[in-house]
Amino acid sequence: MKLAVIGASRGIGRKVVDYALSRGHAVRAVARSAESIDIDSDALEKMPGDATDPELLARAVAGVDAVILTLGLPRDIRVLKPTTLFSGVTQALIPAMEDAGVKRLLTVTGFGAGDSVTKLSTFERISMKALLGRAYADKDLQEELIRGSSLDWTIARPGLLTDNRMTGKYQVLASPETWRQGVISRADVAHFLVDAAEDGSYIHGTPALQR
Repeated sequence: MKLAVIGASRGIGRKVVDYALSRGHAVRAVARSAESIDIDSDALEKMPGDATDPELLARAVAGVDAVILTLGLPRDIRVLKPTTLFSGVTQALIPAMEDAGVKRLLTVTGFGAGDSVTKLSTFERISMKALLGRAYADKDLQEELIRGSSLDWTIARPGLLTDNRMTGKYQVLASPETWRQGVISRADVAHFLVDAAEDGSYIHGTPALQR
């Protein structure tokens, strides 16, 4: 497959790049610091730029089989400032994909986004609102935009993230009655995203991912 990975230079996105290349896929890596990705491979195309730029996104999605959207915020602005990064990129990405005829979108929000917030305990809700409330408000909007699109989307909601190694052994909690908070490595989230891109699973699903 040919995959466009948006937010590719760090965190889950970088893990997606590594795993997708190991699976033999071609990867177009989109990020402001894409050139900093320390991989030299003919299968990797580095595309630096602002992911809210419609022209960049049009080039990024041209000719790909699927888009994997993995965005994060610098820690120092999570609490202090509101953000529109998640919704802004998504608002630009959806029409770019629709215009290009690319249907498959996989993205990461987080456990507590959208209707999964009802599965958090009172303490978890208070803690998340204090630390990540503004970011998650924008992730809620991002999910609404994706759900309202014509794309074959999957919204993955991982729990608390670690930098542990990839195991390929984790729980995909697809039914709302099974959703719960938990822990999972960024590498295993990447494993889920690439595997779901390969086999077309969890279309129009919002699975929670936990170890």
